[in-house]
Amino acid sequence: MLILLPPSETKRPGGRRSALRLDAFALPELRAQRETVIDALTALSADEDRAARVLKLSDRQRGDIAHNAALRTGPTLPAVDRYTGVLYDALDAPSLDAAARRWLGAHVLIHSAPFGPVGALDAIPAYRLAAGTSLPGLKPLRRVWADAVTDALAATAPRFVLDLRSEAYVALGPVPGGVRSMYLRVVSAGPDGAVRALNHFNKHAKGALVRALAQDRPRVGSARALKHWADAAGVRIEPGEPGELQLTVE
Repeated sequence: MLILLPPSETKRPGGRRSALRLDAFALPELRAQRETVIDALTALSADEDRAARVLKLSDRQRGDIAHNAALRTGPTLPAVDRYTGVLYDALDAPSLDAAARRWLGAHVLIHSAPFGPVGALDAIPAYRLAAGTSLPGLKPLRRVWADAVTDALAATAPRFVLDLRSEAYVALGPVPGGVRSMYLRVVSAGPDGAVRALNHFNKHAKGALVRALAQDRPRVGSARALKHWADAAGVRIEPGEPGELQLTVE
């Protein structure tokens, strides 16, 4: 099973004094796209005022421009430790044991805007770039990433993909049509039995789900196998709309 996660706007600062190593990233086929976006983002960051306008940063967020300017030289952390926020706080990867972290490294890709999908343990610097941002001198990120990411995912030949990304990041790299995959939607059931989509708890539930999978490390090669694990683990996963699974939370 391959799990696709969205990134987070908030990130943990600092890290190891080891520069970015694109050659060590998952999906090495994306090297050219990564270089292109990094070059555009670092060039933009040479002009702080312009960068703040393009990236839509408040005065309080301007420190992120310095992070962007130092993408190739700044300190790095494993991607799953770099991101913070509701999903990653629920996943709480730093507290997992070594076996669970190895499982994350083998089964999870985090889809970033500047680097594309990276392995959970790939070391990345802090940065600020959203999926919908248009960088000067560069075609829209969707056109940079979408076809290349889809082809790179196809080349990994995963047996089953569980897509937990937001729609903005799905657009930056749809799962190949020939790969068995499911998009996960988080819902809550009301007293009348009707379900409704969630926002804040959507992210928390996804993080908690990935944490439980990393701790149990089941062999999952299909939606049916995932449901079998979920039933045993007390997680409520049911079929939803075509191509979707529903994770129901209280």
